[in-house]
Amino acid sequence: MTNFDRNAAPWSRGYARTGADVDQGLRAFMLGVYNHMTIGLALTGLFALGVNMLAVSALPTQYQIGSHIYLTSFGAAIYMSPLRWVVMFAPLAFVLFFSFKINSMRASSARNLFYAYAAVMGVSISSILLIYTGASIARAFFITAATFGALSLYGYTTKRSLSAMGSFLIMGLFGLIIASLVNLFMQSSAFQMGLSILTVLIFAGLTAYDTQAIKQMYLESDGYEIATKKSINGALMLYLDFINIFMSLVQLTGQRND
Repeated sequence: MTNFDRNAAPWSRGYARTGADVDQGLRAFMLGVYNHMTIGLALTGLFALGVNMLAVSALPTQYQIGSHIYLTSFGAAIYMSPLRWVVMFAPLAFVLFFSFKINSMRASSARNLFYAYAAVMGVSISSILLIYTGASIARAFFITAATFGALSLYGYTTKRSLSAMGSFLIMGLFGLIIASLVNLFMQSSAFQMGLSILTVLIFAGLTAYDTQAIKQMYLESDGYEIATKKSINGALMLYLDFINIFMSLVQLTGQRND
């Protein structure tokens, strides 16, 4: 349920501008967006690894979830007890709080909240390290990084407006959310595979669309507080694009642990 969370701050979909001057200020702004996003992804990875180390036991325990995988008491609590629902839905609570409060909070608070969200996301998706091999997860990550980089570069450099494509993709995203909720009850593996393919396609398009939109957010006259909050909001948009593509590729191509 952490997938598809999208921030909805007022400026995140403001596409009235048709272009932006490629000047030093814009380059610095975009660099800030990518830096925040990269730090967020690093935090997600570190927390996922840390939680996995605490959750998996090197020795047999009463909590066995695979032929050779045993959980500690901590692992059983976050993956097998009712607490798992808190872990699953915590990122959604964070992103909704961010959406409603970003206008009233300081830029430093918005930055810290984004980093906290990234850490919580790491806890939430750490279970993939139990299900899939490390090699297949690494492969999915590098494929995601290459795909994301190419599409974001396209969104940044293209002179063509992506607004029409973006509107179509957002409608598809809402359909994807509804279908995913339905599949929570159906538990169809074939249906889930189809959803994963659609997720990759939709968020691949949104990567280019969001990059262009973030570029158009930039205003040279913005003060530090507004510019920083726009930068954090843009980082969250791209972070969610990356995470959704990555998680779907893991589901499609990941090799399961024995």
